[in-house]
Amino acid sequence: MKQVHNPGLARDPDGFLYDPGVRDAMQAFAAGDDTLALETAAAVRSASQAVDRLRSQGAGGRGLSAGALDVLARLSTATDQGLSIGELARAAGVSSRNVTGLVDTLERDGLAQRVQDQHDRRSVRARIAPAGLDWLDNFRQPTQRAMSAVFQGFTEDELARFRDLCLRMVENQQRIEQYLNTARRDEPPTS
Repeated sequence: MKQVHNPGLARDPDGFLYDPGVRDAMQAFAAGDDTLALETAAAVRSASQAVDRLRSQGAGGRGLSAGALDVLARLSTATDQGLSIGELARAAGVSSRNVTGLVDTLERDGLAQRVQDQHDRRSVRARIAPAGLDWLDNFRQPTQRAMSAVFQGFTEDELARFRDLCLRMVENQQRIEQYLNTARRDEPPTS
């Protein structure tokens, strides 16, 4: 096992990185069963946290959560009429309640605003505010530099494959969630 830059990581006989501490914990948890999927989930979590830490630094202490940043980015590509909460929720794969809270935060910070739906007076849409566009402009370059640094040494093919693998995980999760939601609806009510 050859050690690499991070003293907590090692390479397996095939040359792939792994975390010995995670492996030991997963072996104890799995009680002798295969731990590759569990170790992979832990690695995905660690990678996601690393990207979020860099994104947060790129935000320069302006404190937008990943969810709020995602909503702001989606609003930046919308028309002047904005997007409905439902459209934002579907695009982000989260609940409308979650998006409502994110829009509340963006609106409180002056980065987004609610506007009346022109076709349905009962509905409200969200759109990016001028300050939100400025915020994204200031966030863009530090973020691009950070992402270039975190993916340093990856080829374009590796990045495309990694993106594909991550999105396949998302598809699997959505399929499982849909199955579970359907199964719950089909259960007889309890008395």
